[in-house]
Amino acid sequence: METPHRSDLAGTTALVTGASSGIGRVTARELACRGATVVLACRSEARTQPVLAEIARLTGRADAAVWLPLDLADFASVRACAEGFLRLERPLHLLVNNAGLAGARGLTRDGFEMAFGVNHLGHFLLTRCLEDRLITSAPARVVTVASRAHRGAGGLDWAALRRPTRSLTGIREYAASKLANILFSAALARRLADRGVGAYAVHPGVVDTEVWRTVPGALRPLLRLRGLLTPEDGARTSLHCCVDALPGESGLYFARSSPVTPSRRARDGALADELWQRSEAWVAS
Repeated sequence: METPHRSDLAGTTALVTGASSGIGRVTARELACRGATVVLACRSEARTQPVLAEIARLTGRADAAVWLPLDLADFASVRACAEGFLRLERPLHLLVNNAGLAGARGLTRDGFEMAFGVNHLGHFLLTRCLEDRLITSAPARVVTVASRAHRGAGGLDWAALRRPTRSLTGIREYAASKLANILFSAALARRLADRGVGAYAVHPGVVDTEVWRTVPGALRPLLRLRGLLTPEDGARTSLHCCVDALPGESGLYFARSSPVTPSRRARDGALADELWQRSEAWVAS
């Protein structure tokens, strides 16, 4: 999926987390090829440089993409990334909360279960830090990469979210973090419904990316048996929600570029409100 250079996103700015590889790399590349200026928010500058070079080559624009450091497991890094973006003095039309991990164990720097802290809280804080810029740049969109794995979450155990990963594979904790992604996206859509900012949650498919890098090696063949998609295939729904999803579809959950119904718990408005309130308190502490 290497899009010919187009200009339909000319004048827009996008920030994509986890854009040094996988779905994030493809998403950033395709948005740039459609004319957007893209900020790649990633942990490693060295690993991001090949993506910056690729985008410059494809677009013919040396300034089509820039890098900002971001470690979603560290609230201080998240705040610094947001401040770095604001110092660029650019609008923000697309925020793609793409980065994630599965199978990791332990706690984040701020004391949260690793998958929940990175996949949900890091992106929650980044979005909140950039919310005013999104509003002043409206129409704008926030696209959050979730997963059908959320269906395996029995709910959110608030106490467990403050303890190290317990399951052998980390998949149970990953499912909870993806449930949180969908609840957050729906709550954000309600919050910003009258401010010109839409929010969309995405299941990209089971994609062969580095999100699975921390799953124990003996278990990885089981993932491949599930028919892993390429990053190009996985990015299609994110790109659809960035560009083609309807404003009236804000707050919905998408798979294969179409709205689908998530689990009952993912549609629980009271749970979404409680998650929002707890997340606000956690990132403020």
